[in-house]
This record gives sequence, structure tokens and C-alpha cells, in this order.
Amino acid sequence: MKENQTFTIKQTAKQTGISQDTIRYYEKIALLPRADRKDNGHRVYRQEDIKTIRLISCLKKTGMPLDEMQPFLAVSSDTDPAEYPELVEHLRSHRENIVSQIASLQQVVDFIDMKLEEGKYRRDCSDEIQEGVSEKMMGKPKPKPVSPVEMSFFSHRPEQASRRTP
Repeated sequence: MKENQTFTIKQTAKQTGISQDTIRYYEKIALLPRADRKDNGHRVYRQEDIKTIRLISCLKKTGMPLDEMQPFLAVSSDTDPAEYPELVEHLRSHRENIVSQIASLQQVVDFIDMKLEEGKYRRDCSDEIQEGVSEKMMGKPKPKPVSPVEMSFFSHRPEQASRRTP
């Protein structure tokens, strides 16, 4: 593909999997540079713009807020990370947050697995119950302890949930 080839916003959206409205929004908030325009006013995108949109998409999948992406978009793809230790540290910190979220979600999955294995959804979760479930699971790893706060979230009555406001 030629480096100087240009694409319409529709072609760009199709190549990146990002909607035309989102591409326009990224321009509006300056994550993307303003697109060049044809004489008729239609936007024109280059291969470099498509690479940038794909990078934004990847960073977004990590849960990184849009306003934190700009420094990563400002460096070129062939830049040595050692030249930007603050970006490396930011990514490490972001990674730690994601690992923490995964651990928290794993506790929720373990709780759900325990409730499914136990077959009793309204019983309180004590250590004795967890140990009994682990023995029943035969060979499956023992679920991680669920905090009282998490337990209170999962043990509320369904009718209470319907009264809560979103």
C-alpha cells in the first residue's frame, strides 16, 4: 500500500473498526490531528492517521482514559521507550491497576462459582461453607475469600434491587 494513499472517513472507519462519529470526536478533542480536506470539504485520512486510530483503540481497550492517551500518541512508533521513562512508568502503573481489577473480578467469579456449586443462593458465606464447597469441588482450587462488602452486595434481596435508583 502506498504511504501517500488517502482514505475517506468511511474507508477509515471500515479499516479501523471505529465509527465515523468517533473519528470526528477524536479530532474534536485533538487525539487525532485535524484531517486534511478535499476541495469539496470532505475529510481525507492517511495511513499514519489509521495507525494512530488503531493505537487509540488499543489503549482504550486497556481502560486508559482518552485524556491520558495524548503523551503516547505524541511519540513516534519507532521511539526507544528508554527516552520516555515517564511513559514507561505510566504504563506500569496502568498495568498494576488492571491486574488489581482482574484480581477483584476473580473474587467475584470465585464467589459465583461457590454459589453455583453450593446450590444455595441465599445462605451467608462463612469460612465453613467455603471449605465445604471446596471439598465438593474435588480438585478445583479453593475460592478466594470474599470480603464482607462483596458479600453484602451479592446477598441483598432482589426486591431491594428493583427499588434502587440507577
